[in-house]
Amino acid sequence: MFGECHAHLFMNGINYKEAVALHKESVQEKDIREKFQQYKDKGISFVREGGDVLGVSSAAARIAPEYGITYCSPVFAIHRNGHYGGIVGYGFDNRKEYYGLVKKAEEAGADFIKVMFSGIMDFGHGGHLTEEPLEREDIFEMIHIAHEEGFAVMAHVNGPKAVLDAVEAGVDSVEHGNFMDEDALHALSESHAVWVPTYVTITNLIGSGRFDDEALERLKEQQGRKIKKAYELGAKLALGSDAGAFCVPHGQGLLDEYCEFKRLLGEGQDLDMRLQEGEEEIKKRFMGRK
Repeated sequence: MFGECHAHLFMNGINYKEAVALHKESVQEKDIREKFQQYKDKGISFVREGGDVLGVSSAAARIAPEYGITYCSPVFAIHRNGHYGGIVGYGFDNRKEYYGLVKKAEEAGADFIKVMFSGIMDFGHGGHLTEEPLEREDIFEMIHIAHEEGFAVMAHVNGPKAVLDAVEAGVDSVEHGNFMDEDALHALSESHAVWVPTYVTITNLIGSGRFDDEALERLKEQQGRKIKKAYELGAKLALGSDAGAFCVPHGQGLLDEYCEFKRLLGEGQDLDMRLQEGEEEIKKRFMGRK
């Protein structure tokens, strides 16, 4: 079975506020163990974490080996203050503060650095992004500093310009990558970056009753076309479901993501080989510092 290249162990796939409340006073190891058991039951033995500010990621790194799971984590994500990211990390106002957070992650045992370059899709308003992405200069500087400290960079990034900027700056993985245009797709395919589309964060919402299904179907079709194009261009792709997000269960979320890829790209050895190659690139770059 493939590995889960994008998960959040503190989230439960049902209710974000309840998930935070569970761990707010102290990390609940029982919850982490239940989730790792779900991965084990599905035959998943690799999990790359997306970070949190509750201490769950750190505890999970200690517990994972008991379940035969190889686990890597940024401990927490980093965002510019005033922009999206507080849900999973800490913010900064200037280069000095950003560097300080990179060093804080290092001291906490981070395997890599996760950065937030854009907002998220607002499913309540047709999927438009919730905010404008960071400026190109910020994106380049954040990736450069992390690389100088010996870390690979996992980037939460949506929107054509922000994805293009991140890829051109040498980012190691593009997470989500919604709304890419032709320029971004071609740049991605020519780079060493691995794209983790987390497609089921869209498709698993259909029929949930939470958002308009017609809008979700449009987003599903749009992002599906981009995944197919990236695949045809030879871009590096890996499976990650954003497990823990609404309607994306731990363990099952990855199987759902794989099913969507097979629906889009066809079943067979070629797809499996490409996905395995993408996952191996993730493991090579993100399992500890360079």
